[in-house]
Amino acid sequence: MTFRVVDPTTGVERESFPLHDEAAVDAALAGAVEAQRDWDTVDFDERGRILRAVADRLRDDTDRWADRMTAEMGKPITQSRSEIEKCAWVCDYYAENAEGFLEPTHADTEAASSYWVHRPLGVILGIMPWNFPHWQVFRFAAPTLMAGNAVLLKHAPNVPGCAEDLAEIFDSAGLPGGLFTNLRLDNDQVSEWMADDRIAAVTLTGGVRAGKAVASRAGGLIKKTVLELGGSDPYLILEDADLDHAAEQCVTSRMINSGQSCIAAKRFIVLDAVHDAFVERVVDRMRGYVMHDPTDDESELGPLAREDLRDEVHRQVEASVDAGARCELGGEIPDRAGAWYPATVLTGVTPDMPAGSEEVFGPVAAVLRAPDEDTAIEWANGTRYGLGAAVFTKDVDRGERIARDRLEAGACFVNDFVRSHPHLPFGGVRESGYGRELSPLGIREFVNRKTVWVR
Repeated sequence: MTFRVVDPTTGVERESFPLHDEAAVDAALAGAVEAQRDWDTVDFDERGRILRAVADRLRDDTDRWADRMTAEMGKPITQSRSEIEKCAWVCDYYAENAEGFLEPTHADTEAASSYWVHRPLGVILGIMPWNFPHWQVFRFAAPTLMAGNAVLLKHAPNVPGCAEDLAEIFDSAGLPGGLFTNLRLDNDQVSEWMADDRIAAVTLTGGVRAGKAVASRAGGLIKKTVLELGGSDPYLILEDADLDHAAEQCVTSRMINSGQSCIAAKRFIVLDAVHDAFVERVVDRMRGYVMHDPTDDESELGPLAREDLRDEVHRQVEASVDAGARCELGGEIPDRAGAWYPATVLTGVTPDMPAGSEEVFGPVAAVLRAPDEDTAIEWANGTRYGLGAAVFTKDVDRGERIARDRLEAGACFVNDFVRSHPHLPFGGVRESGYGRELSPLGIREFVNRKTVWVR
């Protein structure tokens, strides 16, 4: 078996990469264990110096890394460049703050001295998705490395070139060999190698099915996991919202990465009083997203990453229309090669339709008409997911109360679209996963909080 790179704009295979065999994986694990032991003795200043060099390497060759990203999964090129800068940002953040985040914490007890420290766990396996091929990796790898661990990367099969680039970036920045290793493995290999005692913990970003498989396997092995599994994020539009601002933010969120974002706005839950006016604004803005060559700086809507993923989005749209939703815009697979899908708006969506309950991973805005605030919140929370949510209202205190106390998600925003930020925890509840990335919490996921008592 090989990892095949298929150009999402044409459907033509560009190149392939062979899987790593048992001997290569065993050697990588042995090297990671040895390298991590040495890395554990390196002080934070030196670790930070190397991570800043990684950030410099990203910025110095942004176009090269961005071009590969766009070629492999179709992301509009300006967004690919922005992703590279965000990766450099998170490197700088943890290089600057890791030591403070992991300082010993003292406790007032009857001991002469009692405290806990944060010690690295060892070798961490990261199973990463294709939609943000660099960012998803850096947001776990930067804190994991700064905490003193080693990283094994199992990336998505359709972005093997990006995975090779990531390994080159760390290597060329001076990270000691063995601390960041790219492994091309299929699902069966991952499941088998998770049992190896040299792998201390696993982090996965991906779909619910993959998360359940990894959690089940790791649980049976009593290994720590962090899971980020996507969502069906609700955006509530209250009767007093600034509709122009709300429509702009909602559509921007929905269309980031051509709609292929776990924290994109997926369900627009609009109070009846402003429903029609809001829909008019959304359709007008969505109409401005035209399918276009993702390598062009003017492109805002490229192809989806694979044709099978495009077909699944279309299935969800058709099933929702068959159940009574109305297609106001788009909704048809274009007659052209590649994984293209147009900007699409569905109205009349109800919580039991695919567009109202499932994660639609593409450029599809689903609008639900709610009779009142309580119903809107009930529909927002009435999902198996819980990653992000947002509420739009001119009464900021009202919006903050709803975001803080009533919406059930890992990140709740008021009058803005949900995004990840190095300074803030990122993660979800329910089937959106558990654990947190980024912020001080992210670097503390893969450490041993060791108690020390001195009499």
